[in-house]
Amino acid sequence: MKNQEKSHKKANSQIKKPGFFILSFNFLILNSFSFLPVTAATEEPVLSVVHSQENANQWTGITDRLQTIGVKYCVIPLNDVKSVADWGDRRILFLPNVETLTPTQAIALEEWMSKGGRLIASGPVGSLSSPGVRQLLRSLLGGYWGFSLSNTEQIKPTNTKIPEWANQTELFGKVRGGAVIPNDMGTESPAVWNSKDNPAAVVTTERSTLLGWRWGTDAASAAELDNAWLKAALNHYLTAPPPSNRMKKVVGGSPNCSTTVAAASGGTRGQEIPRVSPSPAPPKTATAPIPKPLSTVKPPSSQEAIDQLEQAVRLDVTPNSNEPIDNNQAIALQQELENLIGRVESAHLAVSADAANQGVGISEDKQSSRHPRNYASPSIKEQPTQLASTKLGALGMSKDQALAQVRVIAKNLPQLIAQKNYALARQQWLTAKTTLWQQFPVDQRLAQPEIRAIWLDRGTIVRAGSKAGLAQIFDRLAQAGINTVFFETVNAGYTIYPSQVAKEQNPLIRGWDPLADAVKLAHERDMELHAWVWTFAAGNQRHNEIININSDYPGPVLAAHPDWANYDNLGNMIPVGQTKPFFDPANPEVRQYLLKLYEEIVTRYNVDGLQLDYIRYPFQDPSAGRTYGYGKAARAQFQQLTGVDPVNISPSQPYLWQKWTTFRTEQVDSFVAQLSRQLRQKQPNLILSVAVFPLPELERIQKIQQNWETWARRGDVDLIVPMTYALDTSRFQRLAQPWIASKQLGSTLLVPGIRLLSLPTIGTFDQLQLVRDLSVSGYALFAVENFNNELQKLFISTQGRVQSTTPTTTEPIPQRQPFKTAAIRYTALQREWKFVFQNYQLQRSAQTISDFNNQAEVLRSALNQLAASPNPSKLLVARASLTRFQSKFRVLMSQELKSNSYQVKVWENRLVTIEKLLRYGERRLQLRP
Repeated sequence: MKNQEKSHKKANSQIKKPGFFILSFNFLILNSFSFLPVTAATEEPVLSVVHSQENANQWTGITDRLQTIGVKYCVIPLNDVKSVADWGDRRILFLPNVETLTPTQAIALEEWMSKGGRLIASGPVGSLSSPGVRQLLRSLLGGYWGFSLSNTEQIKPTNTKIPEWANQTELFGKVRGGAVIPNDMGTESPAVWNSKDNPAAVVTTERSTLLGWRWGTDAASAAELDNAWLKAALNHYLTAPPPSNRMKKVVGGSPNCSTTVAAASGGTRGQEIPRVSPSPAPPKTATAPIPKPLSTVKPPSSQEAIDQLEQAVRLDVTPNSNEPIDNNQAIALQQELENLIGRVESAHLAVSADAANQGVGISEDKQSSRHPRNYASPSIKEQPTQLASTKLGALGMSKDQALAQVRVIAKNLPQLIAQKNYALARQQWLTAKTTLWQQFPVDQRLAQPEIRAIWLDRGTIVRAGSKAGLAQIFDRLAQAGINTVFFETVNAGYTIYPSQVAKEQNPLIRGWDPLADAVKLAHERDMELHAWVWTFAAGNQRHNEIININSDYPGPVLAAHPDWANYDNLGNMIPVGQTKPFFDPANPEVRQYLLKLYEEIVTRYNVDGLQLDYIRYPFQDPSAGRTYGYGKAARAQFQQLTGVDPVNISPSQPYLWQKWTTFRTEQVDSFVAQLSRQLRQKQPNLILSVAVFPLPELERIQKIQQNWETWARRGDVDLIVPMTYALDTSRFQRLAQPWIASKQLGSTLLVPGIRLLSLPTIGTFDQLQLVRDLSVSGYALFAVENFNNELQKLFISTQGRVQSTTPTTTEPIPQRQPFKTAAIRYTALQREWKFVFQNYQLQRSAQTISDFNNQAEVLRSALNQLAASPNPSKLLVARASLTRFQSKFRVLMSQELKSNSYQVKVWENRLVTIEKLLRYGERRLQLRP
């Protein structure tokens, strides 16, 4: 999952206003039905085409189509791209079916586009790249390949703003491809699939077009349709109005780009616009040469790896850009500001209510009456934050002044956009965001009992070097309020401790048992220690490099038991473009080895939990002919069940392919169930968690055979930890919200993951505040390696350990004490309601408020009694009281819902969190009547 073995520099490239070249053409007036060939005024190639490891076996089809189109182009070998200059100085870049880009290449591509380049791509572009690269490509392309369609489907037009596309019948035909998921803002879908829900087949923006099929492959589409779409996209960008920011020619051009003149061909019907000019036709043998052989070093993969470090990702709002903002973008910008205002107010309300409860002096803010929705206005006098990352301007402004200023900006945004003053609108938006970030109460405690987990990675353990080194780490984490540590215990086939089951302890650890020390250190600090283990990933090429052994070494276990290995459909133990070999989950010997190993961990060491990572198959793309799972045992078992060797079936055989997918998914499902039963028999109080991908369920099952909703519903696991990593809060919310709202997780708790790498300190706090405003019980941070001193200082202030005189007042950990957690969190809610009722003139009668307080008190009493002495009858009373209270809460808050909908929704979410804690506690403590 996450391997922090190499340090990476952040990319802080300046994002400039996009632009593109426009060529001068001599052309003839066209009638409405046909056009005559035109001649370009330049002999420079129009197009650069990228050759990569993934499209090498499709290259003949790609170059044949380019010949037919009649456009002069050059070829760029992807492995030679190391900087922006290597993308060349051509006006348009074509990425046909290129699925792996390194962070360096992607960032260079972003810079190339910011200087005026236009991008055309096809297929699941970048799908095997690191998460940060995929996210950046989504921004550059306006969307991404979501999932493959199971059948050939018809492409049909939409009401596009590019009418010449809708009028070209040759653009629309039957194709085998995938659904393209457009971004929320600035993206148009000129063509959709004629299938359920009409998903997009093509998405386009002012500077890019993404085709939802593998261009240049006869199995996907006809050559005529491919050619029509490429010509349409080329002409769209070559004839658009020129921007102020033309592409500047790279001195000397790209040294890697070999030029080729493609053959001319007949025209197609179109509007009266300049067309891509045909050049003199060379012989058939003059096609673009295949570049020098690609390097045999496999590039880092995205898809096997949230172990890839997430590099700089382009922000949704680019400073100083005057690109048009459409209506959807305008709404999204306003909504994001409104949500951030809500998070700031929610944080201040928590602080103010707690201070009022403790009798701390409260000062009336003179501006509070202007904004009745700002419940936190009468607040403790704020101390200026000491965090350098928040000192971005507008210092000295009071919270209410800042909120008032931001509301004015939000109100004026639509007017600025209507006046086409896009650059000022963006500038104002960024100013508002900075102003709001400065208003978070980062110097005052506001956290309630919650899961505060962090992954302690192997690299950090190795660098600690001893118990004393580990003690310093645990001291920092304890001071920062962290209560749960996922301690990397099995990595790349090696154990971090001296094992009697595993073949070899990690060679970077000698004469030391870090796991034994970590358990002791955690428990001395009232923290939980969960052993974090790689499940089906058996080795790691990057780890091999660190310990200076052969890159292709499969790890100590597979080296000793090669029959346990899994393979892709080409016979590779490590899939092309990935870095890890995997076990065959269908192999009984593999399963017994893992069960024995994990039993050793939980019985020999007093760990509080076990976290399964890589509990899946490696990433695949069946529609591209890349599949995995053909281990010796799996093939034999499937053939015995069906009479068919799975290597002989493909997605074009839907019935058998679905059976093969189900078979592999069930290998993972059954292992989780078996492990859960076996370990709970040995250690009934063990917390079992899984680190999982937050992909949509159907896509996830097709690509990695990971069906974690099933594990949750069955009660096999206690915590689901989705790796919802994002560099901004709105994107984090989009990733996490569907799973937080899911009704498919039974009584399992969901704990969203936050990646610290590249996140500004105050940006991390913003994501944490969002978590606290949603219906979840906590968060998990990746990883200790990125937990810097500035973050520690913020955490000590806002969630640091509260000194207690007796053990009974120690803050509970939700996964261990769910009922006590629920009771304390509810008391904090009551404090906020009391604060609002006392400090604001709500339009409620005294009797109504009294009735509300009485009902709230009934629920408080029920929760406290359950927390003090859990039993089935008290649980029933508490759940019934909560249900009654929830049913009346929104009615009582109907007027507040209009004036401060965000805060009312936060309160409702926190009541739902209490409901989830009761459900979880019922299963964990077996309190069913």
